[in-house]
Amino acid sequence: MGIKELILLQIIAHLLLDFFFQTHKSAEEKNTKGFRSAFLYKHAFLCFILSWIFSLQIEFVWAALCLAMLHLIIDGFKPLLRRIPKLNPYLFYLDQLLHLLVLTLVVYAFDYWIGINPTFEVDFNFKILLMITGYLFCLKPTNIFIREVFKSTDIQVSSDNEMPNAGKVIGILERILTLTLILVGQYSAVGFLIAAKSILRYRSDETLKSEYVLIGTLLSFGIAVLLGILISSFP
Repeated sequence: MGIKELILLQIIAHLLLDFFFQTHKSAEEKNTKGFRSAFLYKHAFLCFILSWIFSLQIEFVWAALCLAMLHLIIDGFKPLLRRIPKLNPYLFYLDQLLHLLVLTLVVYAFDYWIGINPTFEVDFNFKILLMITGYLFCLKPTNIFIREVFKSTDIQVSSDNEMPNAGKVIGILERILTLTLILVGQYSAVGFLIAAKSILRYRSDETLKSEYVLIGTLLSFGIAVLLGILISSFP
């Protein structure tokens, strides 16, 4: 296992931590209360555990502790940053960029000072790890990313006749299918999938809602296509 594989494993741990192992309610509590949130400390502890486990190396314990402390500090100061009106709409993106930057720097520092020598030797394939990361990102993280795009651009629409969470499930399925089709080289099938969804979801008597669906669809397919192209670019 090299440094690229270790970084990807830590990114997978981060995706699980920030998007799968916390609810919207607990995330909001953490984001509003900061250091006063009891969940923040549980979140940081889980960060330590996941980072350590996904390193497959006992010596990584100190790096995992460092990641957990930095994660706690970044999330703890969010309530202060939310008070800045111009920054608040983009806080989600800044938060995730900071976490990924810190993660990368800590892994590079660990490799420089201690070295990567897994306790449990597993022959990881970089592209397979990249595919796992891509599929994970196509699930809940992309749903949240699209929601934050709508929030940061102040796009709102009523959806009284929508089934609860149906849009989220549809989005996940379309991204999984799109990513899979891109990875196997079936680009024409992706075009068919986009056209089929557009026909099924478009209603001329609801222009505002149709535009809302179109934006979400383009974001959803766009992310999956970009991920597919990125992953396919590696041998």
